Amino acid sequence: MLSRYRERRALAVTDITATEWCDKQMEFVLEHGKPERTEAMKAGSDRHAQLEQEVIERVDIAVRSAEESWAVKFMNFIVGSNQLLFNGMTRELPVIGVVEGSWMVGIIDELRMPVDGISFHPILVDTKTRFKATIPSEAQKRNGRLQLMCYKYLWDSSISEKFPAENFFSYFDLNPDFLLSDDVKRYISSIGFNAQTFGDVMKFYKITCHTLSRSQEQLILRYELQEDHSLLEEYQFSYDAQWFKGQIQEALSFWLGAREPKYVTEEEGWKCKFCKFAPSCPKIASTSRC
Repeated sequence: MLSRYRERRALAVTDITATEWCDKQMEFVLEHGKPERTEAMKAGSDRHAQLEQEVIERVDIAVRSAEESWAVKFMNFIVGSNQLLFNGMTRELPVIGVVEGSWMVGIIDELRMPVDGISFHPILVDTKTRFKATIPSEAQKRNGRLQLMCYKYLWDSSISEKFPAENFFSYFDLNPDFLLSDDVKRYISSIGFNAQTFGDVMKFYKITCHTLSRSQEQLILRYELQEDHSLLEEYQFSYDAQWFKGQIQEALSFWLGAREPKYVTEEEGWKCKFCKFAPSCPKIASTSRC
């Protein structure tokens, strides 16, 4: 799956969480494309955009190469990290790293500094929206916990480990000496940096990472009602390195072709009611014949 559908590309954190939700659904998405987004999904995306705009003013920049696209992502990381340090919060922060041997990217929903003014370890927060005023199921919470743990792993590894630049350039087929366009250089200059090449941006990124601290072990999941953004539930949980590693290895075994996709368990068969691919799913067909 990885070589066929993500060649020279990183897995997204959402690829991992979608696989955890249902292997078979992920396979259908890869083979047939994503189904049309529902109104609830659109409302969730709109809410995330609204939350981002509260703290960040995004600038559209024309890019002409993969190098420039990555350069803008790394500069956005630098801008967001500085905002976290100076303002105490940032949102929609892009992160990248190697997880169990595979490149992975994600966008952290929210990072906030502790209000005590003593700790310099940021708190990772993810906000989910719900169409109805109901508490999420354990399966939904588990999926949310996995997502936040992915973000924590990517953030912490960026901070505490040396970025594997040569591996990065090689895997994504990028040229560190690529000369940036005037538009991209102007954007970088407006932030306060002077870069001529993609490699210059990478140096700034590495320096920024060295100024940051690992995130806290406690992670926060928030659930809001879509209609009025009222808080339905907020709960904290601890990062579990052993559980996270097992979940990642299980997902990667699917992506690396080491096993066939699995169906959801009987206890979580309710997921099929909301799956657009259910009419084509062998599990549903076999169940209906019983």
